[in-house]
Amino acid sequence: MKAMKAMKAMKALNVLLIFALAAATAQAQLSSPMPGVTPTPAFTAPVTLPAGSLPSGTGAGVHSPNSPIAPLPQRNDVLPWSLLTAVKTKTEKNKILPVFAADQQKLNDKTQRVQGFMMPLEPGEKQRHFLLSSVPLTCSFCSPGGPESMVEVKTRTPVRYSLEPVVVEGKFSVLSDDPYGLYYRITDAVSVK
Repeated sequence: MKAMKAMKAMKALNVLLIFALAAATAQAQLSSPMPGVTPTPAFTAPVTLPAGSLPSGTGAGVHSPNSPIAPLPQRNDVLPWSLLTAVKTKTEKNKILPVFAADQQKLNDKTQRVQGFMMPLEPGEKQRHFLLSSVPLTCSFCSPGGPESMVEVKTRTPVRYSLEPVVVEGKFSVLSDDPYGLYYRITDAVSVK
């Protein structure tokens, strides 16, 4: 019994040591996986920006120039992400809800095409339920943007997972109060070239 307590205490101490080491090395110099690219330090002097603006190159749908994956190609036959990401929000009863403009509302319950990068929601090589993102996934555990920069997709037939952009077409829904916090969904979708 004493040995069990000692082991639990040792595990707790190890966890504390790991957190202490992580905190101590938080300001360590980062290295970039891209040759010739110097990462921006995580802790820099504050920059003053005009109220309500974002620094250039940040925000929903912005593709990092350091990404090894090419940005979405320009296409005239798909919904532009600039339209989908231009949604405003409001806070109501401890929830953040989307406030859609008339141009976004007009998309509801109509057949639309969307181009994006796949974020699988299930294991396997072929997917029937996934998210499309305006920018590529750079970390398996991170979201590349907020709900305005993603579309939930449910397909008729499975779509092969790809790191390359995919285009799907289906019934587009504008979601004003989705329980998962999503703003857009395409159902009965098919893959389009």
